[in-house]
Amino acid sequence: MAIPRLRSPLARAVVPVLGGIAFFALFFGGLWLVATVINHRADPGSEIGNRVFEVGKVSAMAKAISADGPLLLPDLKSPDGVRSIVLDHVGSDPATGWQVYYGFPADRDASCLVTHVQRTRTFTDCEKRTIEVSKLKAPTEVRPIVENKKTLYIDLRGMTSSVTTVP
Repeated sequence: MAIPRLRSPLARAVVPVLGGIAFFALFFGGLWLVATVINHRADPGSEIGNRVFEVGKVSAMAKAISADGPLLLPDLKSPDGVRSIVLDHVGSDPATGWQVYYGFPADRDASCLVTHVQRTRTFTDCEKRTIEVSKLKAPTEVRPIVENKKTLYIDLRGMTSSVTTVP
């Protein structure tokens, strides 16, 4: 049986274009189907993203905090932006002395966010009070981790706020 050939210039121009459009329509339709199946299998409460946030090298972070004051990090805990975290370091040993706080005063709720006063260890809260970093709310489920006395992480997996050093 002979294969039919396109003889007119219009047919030779239009048929390959329609074939390409059909191919990409089927390709993207398949991708959409795969994405739909994956999405339906996902647990609605599942967390996407890292539960342990790498901050950086302990020596560099300790030096930065010593010069500029505690670091006010945007919300690392949840996607809805309710909790900023303040990272602080005290002492001369970069591997120890790390503490995290929430970005609101201990005597207020999470709606009273603080603003860092540059190059100091103080913050201004929603009522324009000036407060020390130690007066911020200490979390029970967020903690700093120092790994091999070199790298600093913030653990967001819901453990105690004490410092953990991994040898």
